[in-house]
Amino acid sequence: MKEKTLRPVSGFWVIALIAVCLAGGIYGAVQEYIAVPVILFVVSAILCTSITVVQPNKSVVVTFFGKYVGTIATSGLFAVIPFSVRKTVSLRVRNFNSVKLKVNDVEGNPIEIAAVIVFKVINSAKALFDVDKYMAFVEIQSETALRHVASKYPYDNFNESGMSLRANADEIAKELATELQERLSLSGVEVIEARLTHLAYSTEIASTMLQRQQASAILSARQIIVEGAVGMVDMAIKQLKESGVVELDEERKAAMINNLMVAIVSERGASPVINAGSLY
Repeated sequence: MKEKTLRPVSGFWVIALIAVCLAGGIYGAVQEYIAVPVILFVVSAILCTSITVVQPNKSVVVTFFGKYVGTIATSGLFAVIPFSVRKTVSLRVRNFNSVKLKVNDVEGNPIEIAAVIVFKVINSAKALFDVDKYMAFVEIQSETALRHVASKYPYDNFNESGMSLRANADEIAKELATELQERLSLSGVEVIEARLTHLAYSTEIASTMLQRQQASAILSARQIIVEGAVGMVDMAIKQLKESGVVELDEERKAAMINNLMVAIVSERGASPVINAGSLY
């Protein structure tokens, strides 16, 4: 359905014409004319059916005996074809909050996800004639698109490669908005923004996945600590060798490396042990 812009007559002129017809009909009735007052009253009644008011940021779709005439997108008082059917469509920006959906991510883990969709109607003819109840169409397609996007990615990437729903919320929102626009273009709706409002593991696996996240965080922290400790030990050995403070053979060097690694990596403060003798 292609939208056509209708340029109707100003309603004020038609109201003035109705007033003139009524005045003429009353005058004719007083003068005891029969035909003229009846005709003027009938014309006034017909003209009254053409008056329509368009509120700001709304449009009126006009049909005449089943044929689409056009859309009035300008606010004001207008007169259209008498006996035509007018339906009002809101052009204001609206929000749709989806319910919490239970979806399996790409790894098969059940998750709960919800989103808010910001949209508005840009084609009133499509919204009325191409779909049945465009608001219901927006709701169903929004939930369908959200399910599809959520099932393409994991909730979290523990190997830190690729996108995930938790770490790449902005990218997921853009993809969701793009897919929604493709689905909703049939209904004459423009998607302004789509954002995730809720994302969590389902209750049956939430505690297990929390333990997995904690373990992953501990491993990542340990890896950073070990990498730093190796660098510090290497730097200490090189400085001792360059300064010539002490000569270390391979056995003493291994013992020093072991002591330094324990002191640096340990979660608690290391307790030094003074060796008054020799390693040999």
